[in-house]
Amino acid sequence: MKLTDLAPLEKWVAIEKEITETWGLDANFFDIEGVRISDYRHWANRLCPAVKATDKGQSFICAVAHMNVAALARNSREPVIEECDGGLIKMVVPIFVGDEFVGAFGACGFLLDDGEVDTFLINKITDIEEEKLEPLAEGIRSITTEDAQRLADDVRCRVEGIVRERQG
Repeated sequence: MKLTDLAPLEKWVAIEKEITETWGLDANFFDIEGVRISDYRHWANRLCPAVKATDKGQSFICAVAHMNVAALARNSREPVIEECDGGLIKMVVPIFVGDEFVGAFGACGFLLDDGEVDTFLINKITDIEEEKLEPLAEGIRSITTEDAQRLADDVRCRVEGIVRERQG
């Protein structure tokens, strides 16, 4: 089963857009392989597009964070809120229909609580000069763990409603 078997792609995109507009985070739904199901994209900051524009940044920061956090979420069947190696929030809410894992919701791009961007590590991984990273890291918004958990709970409730409608 796929997410688009539960609801049309337009419904998933509408939720992505609503969460982005309300919370400001980069928000997307992912299939079981960890691939975004839509081409909707909203950057939560100026740093992430620069990191993702490099093969090393995409492969060794963004993809690794998503895979690790998604695996934790899938195995626990609970939302997981962590930081990527760059120091930004990575949230994943697993989506199950019964015992079948059908995808996940992910959000990222803010600092978590009082965290800070690790421009040194980003530089070492991506080869982007720290002098270029530091201005991109300025002004990145923060989200509290409590607010991130509220968002995760909201997404889980929305998805459970979609699953109930489908099964109804």
